[in-house]
Amino acid sequence: MKRIALGLLCAAALLYAVASVLAARHPAWGYVAAFAEAAMVGAIADWFAVVALFRHPLGLPIPHTAIIPANKDRIGAKLAGFIVDNFLSTPQVLAKLAQFDPAGRLAGWLSQPATGDKLGEHAVTVVRYGLGAFDDARVRDFLGRAAAAGLAKIDLSRLLGQALDALTAGGRHQALLDDVLAQVAALMDDEDVQARITESIAREVRTLKYVGLDQMAARLGTRKIVAAVARTLNELAAEPDHPLRKRFDAFMDDFVLRLQHDPEFHARGEQIRAELQAHPALGEYLHDLWRELLAWLHDDLGRADSTIRQRIAQMAGSAGARLAQDAEIRRWINEQITAAAPLAIERYREDIRRYIVERVAQWNADEMTRELERNIGRDLQFIRINGTLVGGLVGLLIHTVTELLR
Repeated sequence: MKRIALGLLCAAALLYAVASVLAARHPAWGYVAAFAEAAMVGAIADWFAVVALFRHPLGLPIPHTAIIPANKDRIGAKLAGFIVDNFLSTPQVLAKLAQFDPAGRLAGWLSQPATGDKLGEHAVTVVRYGLGAFDDARVRDFLGRAAAAGLAKIDLSRLLGQALDALTAGGRHQALLDDVLAQVAALMDDEDVQARITESIAREVRTLKYVGLDQMAARLGTRKIVAAVARTLNELAAEPDHPLRKRFDAFMDDFVLRLQHDPEFHARGEQIRAELQAHPALGEYLHDLWRELLAWLHDDLGRADSTIRQRIAQMAGSAGARLAQDAEIRRWINEQITAAAPLAIERYREDIRRYIVERVAQWNADEMTRELERNIGRDLQFIRINGTLVGGLVGLLIHTVTELLR
């Protein structure tokens, strides 16, 4: 494109020379000379303008030339402002998010079989790399020391008390007791179970020679005992305010308090912890457990039908299918993203602006100039070409008007 623009300038110069020589032979050559002269002026003026963007024309330090290198930092700041203000404003990003439908796209992506396979492959690659890195004696020793150090910081009795306190808060233990009682009561109500228990107790009673009970009396008495136990269990399961339940509550509350505050329980917990720390089997157990885990993972990940890979693929597909079928959860995900987006935009917008400004400031001015010229220089050469042609036409028009007025 540079050669084309330069060729037009040379052609205009040659045409001007020829027209100047032949001007005396015919008035038309004056019009040609005016066109060629103005074309040269337009070509040279636009060449100067294009070159002045990137460097000093002919190497002369003419003011207001080499505009891009001289204003690189200011251009970076303006570019950053333009991008941030026109592409990262909160209303624009939110509008784009509303059109994008992140939850719907996520559901569609996860539902694709290829997605699950890719996620499985990536997970296998990461895990295998991690296995290679962690399968080291130093890591095993570190884990052993870390486990021992963590155990040394644990107050077993207090921790157990806190755990039980959390489990019994709000009557959760009563719900568990309900389930246990319901199962036991149903078991005790079974005729076969009652018969077996009765037979077992009657057999033991018969072995006591000093008890003067015959076989029938033993069976009858024990059957009544079993029935009474079953009836009591049913009553306990059906009555929330049963006295035995209250005794169970009192026992649990007292036990939790003793675990947390009783010095005797605390001392026993310290003794158990010290025994665990001092026992060599703990470290050996952790090392063996670690080796077995690594061996299993190595074996599974090395197979084409890896369980972990298949499981990840199945989980991805299942999650995508469920998400695609549940409009409410998709709406919730989109609402959460839309609610969080303004905070993220406001938080990172200025960081992005500063990053662009800093990156442009770090660019080498000459390299940046060459890259810009290489990418947009071709289009800029059309300015020179158009300047040559338009300048020639304007010169011809001026000459024509001048001759008409004359």
